Amino acid sequence: MAKSEDEKFMSLAIKQAQKARALDEVPVGAVIVLGGKVIARACNKRSTNNDPTAHAEILALRKAGKKLGHWNLEGCEIYVTKEPCVMCAGAMVLSRMKKIHFGAFDKRFGCSGSVLNLSDSEIFNHRAKAEGGLCEEECAKLLTDFFKEKRKT
Repeated sequence: MAKSEDEKFMSLAIKQAQKARALDEVPVGAVIVLGGKVIARACNKRSTNNDPTAHAEILALRKAGKKLGHWNLEGCEIYVTKEPCVMCAGAMVLSRMKKIHFGAFDKRFGCSGSVLNLSDSEIFNHRAKAEGGLCEEECAKLLTDFFKEKRKT
């Protein structure tokens, strides 16, 4: 069975999450797409960069802004392996992101539908439609395996 476009882009985000895992970071990866082309990709680097804001989504947003030469990412879609937190969901709204595709739901901190739906809230003048569960099993397994290993050590 052929992969859909969304699955292809999520598989690229999963590769980024695997890079994060290799750095001993929480395995989250993000890819930003505009017009069917990847314009940015990143993985978590909070520990690597000693930066609490160095989530995969934030780093990818920064790269996309540089690539496009402006902060407004209208028309862009992001593929991320885990549901965005409050910081990342807020940044996606403020950057005018068109759509958020995510893999694993985050029942503790997810702000694109699980705990809050910040990304698609009527409170703000811009909304980024969020759709979760894309390649969910594979994305969730990356996270559960990482934390199982961490608990052992």
